Amino acid sequence: MIGRRQLFGVAAGSLALVQGMKPDEALAAASKTAGASAKATGAHARGYNGRLARLATLDLESQQDFTRGFRRLQGKSLRAASFAAFERVLEREGIDQSTPITVEQLRKLVDTEPGINIASKSWLDNQYYMWKTLQLHLHENEDAYLSEMEATDKSGPGMLEFAPKLDIPVYARHEIHIQPGGYVGDPFAGHMYHYGTNSFYTGTSHGTNDQDEAHLGAAERLPLPKDGKVRRILDMGCGIGQLTVALKERFPDAEVWGIDCGAPMLRYGHMRAVRLGVGVNFSQRMAEDTQFPDNHFDLVTSYLLHHEVPADVTLKIIAEVQRVTRPGGVYYPLDFISGGTAMPPRQMYGRWWDHRWNNEPWSLEYHSVPFTQEISRRGFTMVDNAQAVIRGYGIRHAIKA
Repeated sequence: MIGRRQLFGVAAGSLALVQGMKPDEALAAASKTAGASAKATGAHARGYNGRLARLATLDLESQQDFTRGFRRLQGKSLRAASFAAFERVLEREGIDQSTPITVEQLRKLVDTEPGINIASKSWLDNQYYMWKTLQLHLHENEDAYLSEMEATDKSGPGMLEFAPKLDIPVYARHEIHIQPGGYVGDPFAGHMYHYGTNSFYTGTSHGTNDQDEAHLGAAERLPLPKDGKVRRILDMGCGIGQLTVALKERFPDAEVWGIDCGAPMLRYGHMRAVRLGVGVNFSQRMAEDTQFPDNHFDLVTSYLLHHEVPADVTLKIIAEVQRVTRPGGVYYPLDFISGGTAMPPRQMYGRWWDHRWNNEPWSLEYHSVPFTQEISRRGFTMVDNAQAVIRGYGIRHAIKA
């Protein structure tokens, strides 16, 4: 496990870029805020903050607060310093900032500037520290956390289905976001994902997501079929079901399904839905082969699924959506705007950085696919002048012909 002192060491070097502080002075100042770790003592015993179960110990909560605070610093000062260093490289190499470059050209530029890589290294260590502190606590108290999930596996409202013989493809076994074990390889993947991704929203333009704000807002703004009939809804690659639950809350009379290949994610999501009293159905299935009947759903969506699968799988998923959506039904996948394989240097740097350091192995492939056009080629009509459900994500309001 990465210790705070190691992280402070890297952070101090980054801060020195911004503040002119000597690395040893920054280390000493930062170390004053570091508390000693206490042994974790159990599962959710400290109540709830709205929809969010508080972390089980004050020590674990403080560790996660620390990583979120550092993420805010990274998002403001350190990333700004990294971008400034990148601009200096462009100027030095005589590269116009409006001229598109490729990933290969970008990597050669980044390798020449230590300031860029110091900022990236500090971000990476903070991410490792966040995951490892969560994982350590969960495994030290595995009996308590497994018992919690077992207590709700067969409870309602809603149901939970596993597919023990499901062949999990290699692409789904990657440790996306460098999360230990990824979405399928750790029994507490759902727990880690929930608190880890809440941290991701820190310091971004989206604000916070501790109360599922992003998912509730997305569910509220998703467009409906013209006839207004919403009887069945499918959330593909649902993870821990935050959007799935939000959709059921908006459409309480609808039959709502969330599917994902990650059993630990679904198990945690079902436990959480039961606690919230929301009757959604979770099932372990592949988005490219859902096993649902033809023309079954009125509304099909997903939340940040496609940039985490290979490009050829995205095309298979679109074809599957066309099969299971009823005529007149709506398909609105929520994912990043795709921009091709070459773009202005600053934009390409941000895209490559997420691919390289946040372990998004398929994100560059995703951007090579003309996503919106591919939907329109597969039996859907795209709505002109459609509104964005989430700012910064693509506008893909499709209606099955």
